[in-house]
Amino acid sequence: MLTGLVNRLRGQVRIRAECAFPERVLNLCGAQDLAFWDLKWESPTAFTCRLSRRDWRKLREAGKKLDCTFELVGREGAPYFLLRFRHRQALLIGLLGCALTLFLGSFFIWDFQVEGNKTVPTERILRALEKNGVTLGSFGLSLDGEDIRNHMLLDVPELIWVAVNVSGCRAEVQVRERTPPPVMIDRREPCNLVARRAGLVKKVQTIGGVACVVPGSAVTEGQILISGVEDTDTVGARVLAGMGKVEARTWYSLTAVMPLTVLEKQYTGGEKTGVSLIFGTRRIKFFSNSSIDGAEYDKITSRHPLSFLGIPLPVTVAVETWRFYEAIPAARTAAEAEKAAGALLEAQLREMVAPYGEVKSTLCSSRRKGEALEVTLSAECLEEIGKTAPIYTEEETG
Repeated sequence: MLTGLVNRLRGQVRIRAECAFPERVLNLCGAQDLAFWDLKWESPTAFTCRLSRRDWRKLREAGKKLDCTFELVGREGAPYFLLRFRHRQALLIGLLGCALTLFLGSFFIWDFQVEGNKTVPTERILRALEKNGVTLGSFGLSLDGEDIRNHMLLDVPELIWVAVNVSGCRAEVQVRERTPPPVMIDRREPCNLVARRAGLVKKVQTIGGVACVVPGSAVTEGQILISGVEDTDTVGARVLAGMGKVEARTWYSLTAVMPLTVLEKQYTGGEKTGVSLIFGTRRIKFFSNSSIDGAEYDKITSRHPLSFLGIPLPVTVAVETWRFYEAIPAARTAAEAEKAAGALLEAQLREMVAPYGEVKSTLCSSRRKGEALEVTLSAECLEEIGKTAPIYTEEETG
């Protein structure tokens, strides 16, 4: 493929050779070191092949000594293409100007690719780059990677490492996010471990203090699980940090009311389309007005970045489509309403329980309440229920 591209750039010709002894032509090419390819036999005395422009001139001169006929079938490649415009100077200048613009444009940044971010939004990273002078149209060879990294780490403290690598027209931004340090517990501060919510204790692990509950015991919200007050036989009671982990079975009951009549979209078939060009950060609209009054619609926007020979151009075609619809009342069954409410309640429950444990089982029930359905989600979870509560000594209260 690369060889074919080189041959077309320097120009090639396709010839037809006819001779009583065609092997003499092939021997002549070998003796003169003339490269040929795409050989096709038309008859025992004639064949066609391709040669470069330089080798074609040599073959014509050397073939005069042979009793053979050469016919030029076609010319291919960039030199012959440009030769057509030798009398059209304006068009030729335009082509050269486009080629020069593409060449010079390859030294500027027209596209960004951010990798490695999970919690920090890509938009925030791009804004920080713009603040430090790295935007669409920036000269890639003038970027100072170390200076950009130092300023980026100050602007986005959630990042611990930043690298900006420019490859052609694209800036590849690689980041590494900072791992937040764990919350340190002051073991010198007196405290109790109390129940965050009621439950049935399954497991108790004590790190400091005295356990006040055992597996199998039921606890209420606010009850002391691990006490920070320890009785000793020698010096009496001493106050320390009650720490540990208490897992318990907990139960939740969430309720939601879902209407049995909802509004559904019914598309009318009407559409409006607008096309615009985005040059870097500027936008050129090819439609007069994008505001639509008194109508309900869905707006769909698709962007198509343009490129030439694999080189991204600073031009993006944006197509906006407005699809009009009407809101039509529609009735839904109790089963559909219960399923929708159950999914919402279960998502809410998992968000509540996720920091502490997991949901073990759920049960959804419902009852009719006028024109709506009251849905109740009952769930059993296994989670850590302990939370610290400070112990105030006489010195602190005084």
